[in-house]
Amino acid sequence: MDNSMISIRGLVKSFGGTQVLKGIDLEVKPGQVIGYIGPNGAGKSTTVKILCGIITEFEGDIKVFGYDLKTQGIEIKKRIGYVPENGALYDLLTPREYLNFVGTLYGIAKDKLDSRIDQLLSIFGLDKNADQRMDTFSKGMKQKILIMAGIINNPDIIFLDEPLSGLDANSVILVKEMLARLASEGKTIFFCSHLMDVVEKISDRIILINDGKVLADGTFDELKTEKSATLEKLFANLTGNEKSEFNSDVFSKAFEEK
Repeated sequence: MDNSMISIRGLVKSFGGTQVLKGIDLEVKPGQVIGYIGPNGAGKSTTVKILCGIITEFEGDIKVFGYDLKTQGIEIKKRIGYVPENGALYDLLTPREYLNFVGTLYGIAKDKLDSRIDQLLSIFGLDKNADQRMDTFSKGMKQKILIMAGIINNPDIIFLDEPLSGLDANSVILVKEMLARLASEGKTIFFCSHLMDVVEKISDRIILINDGKVLADGTFDELKTEKSATLEKLFANLTGNEKSEFNSDVFSKAFEEK
């Protein structure tokens, strides 16, 4: 019996005449923490937006929780969470009002929702800002609200697209610990990031895509070689970007004259 949380077969997506995803095949099991990495423009965010039902036009077959994404999207959305890199907030609302709005859309009972909102605001250090309008918030504060909104419904799969954008060091540690806890509870986490050290530490499976195709899929120990002893080196080697390393001589020459 197939117990995949996510099953992707032949996923192809084009924008205009440009093919962004060129035949992605993936199976994701319950409780896996997937580090989904690749260069800018590789197709990471497009994949996530398709899986979340934000982009609806695509070729291929996708099932999430056994539901067909094309015909049973609402059933899927009830059980997933999504944290975008630059999500739009109704920033004239307060955090409490916004989280209440999101939780109500998921049909969470009011007493349970009120308690969950209070707990999340406390965990993320925003309890004192709970009733302030968000138009004055920093990027990091808004990102915390997006993360809370992404998990407010206690989802079985959490999609995170550069979720640490704008967060300070302490908040990054907090989110890493939160993800580890969610994974230990059997949640499936699909994590896109350019922060290779974070991906390496939290992921039990790494999928690297480039130019719309999967180049590598496995644990870091399975993928690394003597030449690619770190995830950053592996990334550079597989994407052909070894030459992108910082050249101090060229840099100095560029600024040697005023």
